[in-house]
Amino acid sequence: MTVALFWIALGALLIAALWFLRLVIETGAAYKAKVLSTLLFTQHRAVNPQSATEVSADSYRILRLFRARIDHEKRLVSTSFLGLRPQTAIWREGFGSTLHADSAMSAPSVSSTRPRVRSEWERTGTPSTLADAVARAFTEPNPARRRRTQAVVVVQGGRIVAEQYAPPFDASSLFPGWSVAKSLVPSLVGILVGEGRLSVSDQALWPTWSATDPRAAITLEDLLRMRSGLRFKEVYTTPVSDVLRMLYRERDMAAFAASRPLAAPPGTAWSYSSGTTNILSAIIKRTVGESSYIDWPHRVLLDRIGMSSAILEADAAGTFVCSSYMLATARDWARFGRFHLQDGVWDGTRILPEGWMAFCTTPTPQSPTANFGAHWWLKLQPDIGGQTASASRIPADAFFAVGHEGQTISVIPSRDLVVVRHGLSIYIDAWNQAEFVTDILDAL
Repeated sequence: MTVALFWIALGALLIAALWFLRLVIETGAAYKAKVLSTLLFTQHRAVNPQSATEVSADSYRILRLFRARIDHEKRLVSTSFLGLRPQTAIWREGFGSTLHADSAMSAPSVSSTRPRVRSEWERTGTPSTLADAVARAFTEPNPARRRRTQAVVVVQGGRIVAEQYAPPFDASSLFPGWSVAKSLVPSLVGILVGEGRLSVSDQALWPTWSATDPRAAITLEDLLRMRSGLRFKEVYTTPVSDVLRMLYRERDMAAFAASRPLAAPPGTAWSYSSGTTNILSAIIKRTVGESSYIDWPHRVLLDRIGMSSAILEADAAGTFVCSSYMLATARDWARFGRFHLQDGVWDGTRILPEGWMAFCTTPTPQSPTANFGAHWWLKLQPDIGGQTASASRIPADAFFAVGHEGQTISVIPSRDLVVVRHGLSIYIDAWNQAEFVTDILDAL
């Protein structure tokens, strides 16, 4: 009996190990395919698919074992480990780079007559102290944990007061925002609230959340403040986490996130969740209508503030992955920050409802140390310099959009200041955002 139990246990362990290995292979292949597709076809970067830093350096070294096949004519990237469990990303006009999409899916017809408000940034001379502070952001104090800053843009008083790029990047380069894109969602929701098409008190927000389902009690405000109570593991170190399953193994990301059970009653517990953002993106899609959805964010917001370089990438269900997949030039990301600094007003025209930014930057009581508002960070996290002496010197009215690998937008209304930084800090603790911001503030 003991021997039989031993073999049963060994068999179960072997099955579990093979299942875990399959997830590792699928997730690794999907990540590499998606990143390469965006690099090649959205950013138009000429990179070697095997040695590109984005998929080969630091903790991504394991991805060197995954081979990529590029079809430039069909704009396909297929990646696999020893030919096992290949994953494919396809680029389509209007959708950007998408995993698991059927190559037969048609691209949307995007309007070419969208109204645009485009005015070039005014520029001033850069004081030497500020130029030195910006230049320091491009140095590598610890070669073992490289920061790889790619772009910095500093805007004060509506003018660019400093700007620098690392080769081969320049003012025309598109930079992925990763989770910086999350902060687009509350503005899109705010526009719909201002139009009376949504309310922060709305409930029963998902079709499968019936009247008897406790998830039907989740309000729009709960989703905006990430206190929905839905169980969602935002962990990037294991392929069994919800966030990696959603981003790299699910065709309909919002539906997956909405299928999670409650871990806490709605409105009672804060938990950072990319799934929550994608649920909101799908709610926006249903509210504006699928036929208008692809064009709508550009027409009502992005093009109106001159952010014409912005590209939103969708999942295979055609929903923008606002948790993670949006690109724009560094200058246009600065426009995004400036728009929010100006309380949702651009060129004298109010786009967001009056008081909406005050709502977004009001601390969520359930968040730790009141560090989170409505999809905006109000304090920096410890892994990028939060809770340090430098962080304590940042003005209290500052708010931030922060993304994977050290993408940041810092908005400081009391200093009329927006600071944008893009980079490839694969080890996130290699980048100290608090120290960087205070260095800029001291120089000004």
